[in-house]
Amino acid sequence: MKITPAQPSDLPKLLAFREEAAAWLRGLGSDQWSRPYPTDRLLATIEAGTVFMLRDHAVTAGTITLTPEAEDGLWTNGELGEPSMFINKLTVARTHAGQDIGGRLLDWAGDRAHRAGAAWLRLDAWTTNRELQRYYLRHGFQHVRTVTEGGAVNGGPRVSGWLAQRPAQSTPHGFTDETPAPDSIPLAG
Repeated sequence: MKITPAQPSDLPKLLAFREEAAAWLRGLGSDQWSRPYPTDRLLATIEAGTVFMLRDHAVTAGTITLTPEAEDGLWTNGELGEPSMFINKLTVARTHAGQDIGGRLLDWAGDRAHRAGAAWLRLDAWTTNRELQRYYLRHGFQHVRTVTEGGAVNGGPRVSGWLAQRPAQSTPHGFTDETPAPDSIPLAG
């Protein structure tokens, strides 16, 4: 499997992934991703080069967004002063579930963050999805705190404020990485 940067032509696939994941989560009793994500915001992240696609030959097996930009209102000024990269919208196709592809994508993200000079790989997870939180803990993340104040980027109250982090480090992931080298994270100062 190989990782490539997402292209604007991947937008329909990314939207379909989100709908597929939302339906699966609904079946588990979660309201995660039940509100549509703004298409223009998703396209902007693709164009910014922060969305990556995992390809299994002609099939898209997963996606992850990795950015040096933190969502407003989640991390303290002190935390924002530490070089970090942030994971968003990690999704694995249901056809590829149960193969720890998500864990390997997290390892890839940690490796890429390390190569960019980040000290931390950080994320915010759905506040009420305890199984997802346990998943991240099993993959080496430590819970920092839960933030419930503020609004969500797709409207309504904040629902993704369970904050976690793990050190960014070189980690084998087993994917062929066809992405350009990451930009260095600017030092706070």
